[in-house]
Amino acid sequence: MNFPTIKTQRLVLNELTENDTDSIYKLFSDDKVVEFYDLDVFSSSTQASDLIAFLVKRFTEQQGIRWAIRLDTNGKLIGTCGFNSWMPKMQTAVIGYDLMKGFWGQGFAAEAVEAILQEGFKGGLPCGKLNRVQADTVKGNIASEKLLKKLGFVEEGVRRQAGYWKGQYHDLKCYGLIRTDFSGANSR
Repeated sequence: MNFPTIKTQRLVLNELTENDTDSIYKLFSDDKVVEFYDLDVFSSSTQASDLIAFLVKRFTEQQGIRWAIRLDTNGKLIGTCGFNSWMPKMQTAVIGYDLMKGFWGQGFAAEAVEAILQEGFKGGLPCGKLNRVQADTVKGNIASEKLLKKLGFVEEGVRRQAGYWKGQYHDLKCYGLIRTDFSGANSR
């Protein structure tokens, strides 16, 4: 299957390529962007290149998908989003997203995430039609929690010490969105 391109009012979501190495390095070398991430701040462009290769491989092997978030006006990469993993048999997926700091608070993340949710729930991806999408947040990630709630995700509980990175355990707040609940989110 070809990598799907999604267009929104202000964005184009498409495949990451090696040409995005500098932008991905800029994104993940910002300590504010990776503050709640399970990876350290990038210190070399090789890390960005390796991440792109890893994400391309996940799609090729049908394990997940990660889109570049680009401005429609000039094609500039401003972040990424996608289904980090999917389980076709269970019709579920886990979502993730990030955005360059200069684009925070302008609705770009919500616009991109809503678009990929629509695609996943209608069945336009290699994993087939999704019924449930899950997202995890780390304590203190208020902006991410607001975005999820805006799109109709429901807080389902805390998985205690379910994550371990940067030398410590993290409680993960679990959010879930069911396909039948998503249609109500679009009408807001």
